[in-house]
Amino acid sequence: MSTSTSAIFGLIFLGLANASVFLMFKLWGYPFDKETHKSEAPRSLILLHRCLGYAYALLYLFMMWYMVPRLWTYQVELPPRTVAHLMLGITIGVLILVKVVILRFFRHFEESMPYIGVCLLICTYLLIGLSVPFSFHETVLTAKTGAFSDAGIARTRQLLDSAELPPQAPLDQLASKRKLREGRHVLQRKCVVCHDLRTILAKPRTPPDWVRLVHRMAIKPVIGEPISEQEEWSVSTYLIAITPDIKNAVKQQRAEQIRTDVAKDAAVKASVAMEVEQATDVITDTYDEGEAKALFEDKCSQCHPITDVEDYPPETTEDTTEVINRMIEHGLYLEEEEIELIARYVNENYVIEE
Repeated sequence: MSTSTSAIFGLIFLGLANASVFLMFKLWGYPFDKETHKSEAPRSLILLHRCLGYAYALLYLFMMWYMVPRLWTYQVELPPRTVAHLMLGITIGVLILVKVVILRFFRHFEESMPYIGVCLLICTYLLIGLSVPFSFHETVLTAKTGAFSDAGIARTRQLLDSAELPPQAPLDQLASKRKLREGRHVLQRKCVVCHDLRTILAKPRTPPDWVRLVHRMAIKPVIGEPISEQEEWSVSTYLIAITPDIKNAVKQQRAEQIRTDVAKDAAVKASVAMEVEQATDVITDTYDEGEAKALFEDKCSQCHPITDVEDYPPETTEDTTEVINRMIEHGLYLEEEEIELIARYVNENYVIEE
């Protein structure tokens, strides 16, 4: 089942939940005989409510039939959003079971039905809210940019000519949105059985390299269902198509590492400059302690309370440099001048060495 199809079923599921619950509210407004468990509501509305309930339960079972087997394809621990999605799905299943059991065998609990129905509606909203918006967002993005755009498909078709695929491979068909989705499906369902996606997409490769790599993996013995020849072609095509995205990710990681290294070097230089200044008793007239304090409070408070520095002050200037480097590694961006100001302010106001 594709992501967009799953999202559509999710919206239908939510619609059935709303219709069933609000119709239930109307039905409970009619007189009800507790002795005979009979309502004076119109028979047609009762039948409609029953049909909505059956449709809701059947659609739930249908989606679980497709969703639960996907859990076994995860190689590592489930992501948090997937765990929340799973817990809500289980909760809905338990509530449906309780509702059916009460209606069939324990009618004396029938007055609890509105509460169970409201709980089902809340869980359904949470369940759909965790999945559908992300699914539609992904669909829109992939349709407009990246491998699934018209430009991306045209580029992929040109690259397939040099990919060294077998002569019988239908290159024109492979360079299509449908085949790219199939390739992504194979990657997410079969390749992750043995490999982490982070290692698969760690570095870009040339089209022939992707084809050879996929074939080498496909012919290895596996516990589950092997990758067919057609699936080899589709997943190879998908990997070729997303190679520009992998390249951009690698470039961004390299640029971020360079920026971090430069910032760390600047922090070391600032510490050395401070020690030289203190040793020679040279006071920089351009230093503004108020400006340094405001910069320190603004930057350092982004990750933790300022009181942390007061409670655990650095003991030496080297400790100050180490702390600043650690914050930079965690993603704090600082210019060289800002590093010097913060280091000096911390050293003059918090360092407790004699």
